[in-house]
Amino acid sequence: MRLIAALKAVAKRHWPQLRIRTILFGTLLFVAALPGVAALFLRVYENTIVQQTEAELIAQGAVIASAYKVAWRGGVPDPTPRRLAPEYPSIDLRGMPILPSNLATSARFRPDPRAARAARATLPIASDAVAVTLTATRLLDAHGITLIGRDDVGVSYAGLPEVRAALAGRPMTVLRARSHAELQSWQAVLSRAYAIRVHHARPVIDGGKVIGVVMLSRSPRGLFVGLYQDRGSIILGIGLIFATLLVLVALLSRGIARPIRALARASEDVARGPVQVPETPVTAAIEIAQLYDNFRSMAERIERRSRYLKDFAAAVSHEFKTPIAGIRGAIELLDDHGESMSAEERRRFLGNASADADRLARLVQRLLDLARADMTTIDADARADVTDAARRVADSFRSDAFAVLVEGAQVPPARVTAAAIETILETVVENARQAGATRVTIRIAHADGVRIAVGDDGPGIAPADMERIFEPFFTGRREEGGAGLGLAIARSLLAASGGTIRAVTVERGACFEICLVAA
Repeated sequence: MRLIAALKAVAKRHWPQLRIRTILFGTLLFVAALPGVAALFLRVYENTIVQQTEAELIAQGAVIASAYKVAWRGGVPDPTPRRLAPEYPSIDLRGMPILPSNLATSARFRPDPRAARAARATLPIASDAVAVTLTATRLLDAHGITLIGRDDVGVSYAGLPEVRAALAGRPMTVLRARSHAELQSWQAVLSRAYAIRVHHARPVIDGGKVIGVVMLSRSPRGLFVGLYQDRGSIILGIGLIFATLLVLVALLSRGIARPIRALARASEDVARGPVQVPETPVTAAIEIAQLYDNFRSMAERIERRSRYLKDFAAAVSHEFKTPIAGIRGAIELLDDHGESMSAEERRRFLGNASADADRLARLVQRLLDLARADMTTIDADARADVTDAARRVADSFRSDAFAVLVEGAQVPPARVTAAAIETILETVVENARQAGATRVTIRIAHADGVRIAVGDDGPGIAPADMERIFEPFFTGRREEGGAGLGLAIARSLLAASGGTIRAVTVERGACFEICLVAA
């Protein structure tokens, strides 16, 4: 088990990233190639069987030809040194023609007496070879007349192409069809090698002169016999193919099927509560891995949105509870003691109720603004001149008691609408003015996009509040009627365009840094 775990760990570390189309293409290509590979294997194997038969005939013919020559020389070996000249099989079932089985005429001729004596001396060696190899063996003289055969002694084979080549001093192998009865077998339909016999003619040369021919023929080992005899190797090959198929199935399972099933189970859990996104499998295809990343991002956004909605609902309930309680209290007092109240007291209670109603109206309006900001999507083709927008905001706020300055060179357009950037800047400048600032500076620069720094000379932001000022309903001016939604709206508008806003700690006053994406 430890070894398997270690192998899995190594495989995961070195597993290549593959695309779905690569996995499917490789699998389908392998499966589609199997029939062709099997057919090619059978053809190559069958051709190898026939070549093996030819090699055996060459070896047997060389031995009998040597014995024939020694007998021709009266038992005296040939003193001429022989050079090494290996002879390889030349049969090719795909291109070599199959000649008819009819070998010779029925005419009889008188063979060469010296060749006949040499053939009789060679007969014991040839007979022993035939008994073991079952090879049809004929010895011919220098004219192609049979010296030793079955019932064809004296028959001339000089007209056969292989015998003519041997009489000319060249060994030759040909393929001939088997008898008509043998061709009726079902094996002849499935195996081309079953329907042929291999014929090999080899010259016997002494002193540079052809003195005879060794003529051999044999049926090659049958394809099915060969398959049975080589069953161990063939079964091993089939096992390797099936093992490869199992690897491909495992690759499809681990690369596509199993990751998708795990992601499907995680998708079902989304509606039931907290989402547990499984880790991306190392063996997953690239597209599946991207799907995991997208699902993880979506789950995080859903979880964040769920927490936001819960906190938002609690905050809205708290913010609405105070003015509603004030209005209800004023109504109850007027209902119970309205007749005994003075006109001044009634006006005071009605004024409080009206102020609470106005606060509710402002809260509702700001909530609508926040909802629109959260749902805003900025067109990818949106363009806005930030410097011109900042100058319009500065002109709208500038007065004798409140100064707004715009600094910085011209910058490229930002990917945001002019209305959105004006709303953001108006929110930040208005917050500065309400906090008691008398001077606001808007600095615009071009660095990794468009950057806007809005600083003021007000009392600044308490360090404990730096992380909370962008939370909905957080405000330090609740007594003045502040809803605490302005910076939350600004952040939502920026997020829709890919921008950010953050508060920066400075020695005096407050400073906000806004980053926009350059168009």
